[in-house]
Amino acid sequence: MAEIRRSSQTCEEKQSGEERLIEAAPLPTPLPKTQLAILLLVQMPEQLTASVIYPFVNQLVMSTGITGGDERKTGYYAGLIESLYYAVEAVTILQWGRVSDRIGRKPVILVGLFGITLSIVSFGFSNKFWMIILSRCAQGALNGNIGVVKSAMTEITDASNMTRAFAWLPLAWSTGYTLGFLIGGVLSDPATKWPNSVGRYPLFHRYPYFLPCIVSASVSISSWIITLLFFKESASKNRTVSHSDDTKKLAMRAATIHDKPADAQVDVLPRMINEAEIASPVSTSLESTRTNFRSIFIPGVIIPVLHYGLLSFVDQCMLVLMPLMYSTSRSLGGLGFSSTTIGLVMTVWTMLNGTIQVYAFPRLLRRFGPKRLYITSFAFFLITFSTYPLMNYMAKRKMEAGMWLILCVQLGAYIVAYNTYSCIILYVNNGAPSRDLLGATNGLAQTLGSMMRAVGPITVSSLFALSLQKNLMGGTAVYWIMCTIVILVLGFSTYLPKSLT
Repeated sequence: MAEIRRSSQTCEEKQSGEERLIEAAPLPTPLPKTQLAILLLVQMPEQLTASVIYPFVNQLVMSTGITGGDERKTGYYAGLIESLYYAVEAVTILQWGRVSDRIGRKPVILVGLFGITLSIVSFGFSNKFWMIILSRCAQGALNGNIGVVKSAMTEITDASNMTRAFAWLPLAWSTGYTLGFLIGGVLSDPATKWPNSVGRYPLFHRYPYFLPCIVSASVSISSWIITLLFFKESASKNRTVSHSDDTKKLAMRAATIHDKPADAQVDVLPRMINEAEIASPVSTSLESTRTNFRSIFIPGVIIPVLHYGLLSFVDQCMLVLMPLMYSTSRSLGGLGFSSTTIGLVMTVWTMLNGTIQVYAFPRLLRRFGPKRLYITSFAFFLITFSTYPLMNYMAKRKMEAGMWLILCVQLGAYIVAYNTYSCIILYVNNGAPSRDLLGATNGLAQTLGSMMRAVGPITVSSLFALSLQKNLMGGTAVYWIMCTIVILVLGFSTYLPKSLT
């Protein structure tokens, strides 16, 4: 009887402890839907204008005559076009982030949207290789919004709803890519596709890729107008911290996303300010911001930022290989798809990816934790790269059903791999020493990401062309090299923190 009573008391104490824990858990704050929707709309044009060229970039390169008619050399020049955008962006993105810390997010966002509008219109009028290069560089230099948007999203949310807000970010990216691939694939060279209607206008004969570019520009300028009229500045000039908000955030510090299954149904994220800031709220001056900039160079920031760069490299290599391999003739190791087919295939992938990410990521994060979800998702890149040679093997033997089945497997694996972005963004924001340095922290991450995205296209497209020209491993060497890189990154991922604290 005594043992039964002790057991009963233990159960009651355990239940009482669980009830206190539930009572202590903060209720999630409702998302600021209007402001969040505007930020997602701001983010979309970057992916749209960056991706609209992918379905037709190889045909565009061939039309300039720069390859001398050798299809195998297309990868070198297409990779250069795709790389320069991110190379120039890498030089300017950190400065855009720091400027937004000083003058606010909204002015920088407006400049970025207007800049990519002008540059994509210029790209549409480019029919010489040097004109293409200049337009692409201008697009990278004038667009610094991706880091600024992440900072603004952090500022309009709190620890209880930030995960749900950032889960929508891949949807904005996917929507931009979806529209880009669709517009680029369907509207490229309209005079040839619709000779009795669009073909009547000489403009579209002289500039066959102007139509998809001007349509993309219209989306960007629409976002600019909406931001100008309705977006409220998220970065306070005085940066004064309210006591009530900070008390709430201090209470949430006890909540941790562990690297194990979690029963809690509340999305929680790490603190963004410390107790000293709560006890003595102060404004941050321009001079102190400059001084504190060095404080982001700590392991909690550097390790996630390095992973963001590596992820950007691998993902960009995959994104470049898709249209490059899909458009290459089957005899040379590709699938021989038209620009329209490429655009439709990539559109379907991005639509599914964005939808699945929004609904699946928060649940997967609670179930597995950030580290295990990141590592597991990143491993799916092995499937995405290794399926390329198998698809060409089937295409050469006219096994169409098998080829399309493997293509679906590849796209499905790519969707799973995309969970890595949301995970690593949370890690980067978690490492920021304070809200005042969110722009600089995200700017640093985006700078490295842009640098790696600049290196990725020229590297992988050159490897693709070299594999074909030298017949390295039967023309498939590029895919196995990428699989090796993925394995190395997986090894480095063990240095990520097990939890967000």
